Amino acid sequence: MAEAYPWQDGLWQQLAGRAQHAHAYLLHGPVGIGKRALAERLMASLLCQRPADSNACGECKSCLLLKAGSHPDNYVLEPEEADKAIKVDQVRDLVSFVVQTSQLGGRKVVLIEPVESMNINAANALLKSLEEPSGDTVLLLVSHQPSRLLPTIKSRCVQQACPLPSEAMSLQWLARALPDSTDEERAQLLTLAAGSPLAAVSLQAQGVREQRALVVDGVKKLLKQQQSPTQLAEGWNAIPLLLLFDWFCDWSSLVLRYQLTEDEAGLGLADMRKVIQYLAQKSSQEKILNIQDWILAQRQKVLSKANLNRVLLLEALLVQWASLPGRN
Repeated sequence: MAEAYPWQDGLWQQLAGRAQHAHAYLLHGPVGIGKRALAERLMASLLCQRPADSNACGECKSCLLLKAGSHPDNYVLEPEEADKAIKVDQVRDLVSFVVQTSQLGGRKVVLIEPVESMNINAANALLKSLEEPSGDTVLLLVSHQPSRLLPTIKSRCVQQACPLPSEAMSLQWLARALPDSTDEERAQLLTLAAGSPLAAVSLQAQGVREQRALVVDGVKKLLKQQQSPTQLAEGWNAIPLLLLFDWFCDWSSLVLRYQLTEDEAGLGLADMRKVIQYLAQKSSQEKILNIQDWILAQRQKVLSKANLNRVLLLEALLVQWASLPGRN
């Protein structure tokens, strides 16, 4: 059964306890807060032949088939490869499933995740099924970036924001999920994951703290002219591009904030505080705003899976970063 997260309790009662279900739900929120698990739990409950307190019983024929991955009235649509688009042919197969009669005589339930990975043709192919799903069909759409969805997709669903847990609740959960980490390490991971506890666990698994240490060290050497942009760009080959752009975006925001407020409590994680203060004192506000605009534009390209030359892109970023100190 899908894991139940404590920060979803209220939302679960509200969703699963409905007497009448909508034909389509859009569950949206940041990455790493358990939206997929919530959708899978709801899917199991909707398919279960004898749910108890809105939860799937786990023992009926329907639950056993779902657990085995062979439920005939259940359809999961996701990209064929990680980080690729959901194609129109995949959606056409889904549409064929939606128009069929339920084989077990109950509901049919579809789960699509992440829904924003559908290309425009795939999204348009889905619209008809969203408008008039046949029989007792419920579609569960999971989105990390609802702003990228067609308005026509959103308007045909009951839109449900999924809650980000409080810091205290996240740290409590992380203490159980990462028992070998210290309190300080868990707090740092949660900050790096922008408050999403599941994303924090996934970052820990990919060695994010070591990656961050490598990048911070590189940025310091860059500003002291001890390493060139080219050397650093090549040395960061194993670090996800989106992570790098997230960090530089965050650092440029912190520099700008410190220039405006001189508030030392708002300098972010300890590893870059001195660098942030140094850049705030030595850089013009115009330069910071320009680099921030550029970083946001490039980050958008990374998000939209544009075909980018990684080393050249990082070199361009680092050349600009190295030129920040100096008020001219």
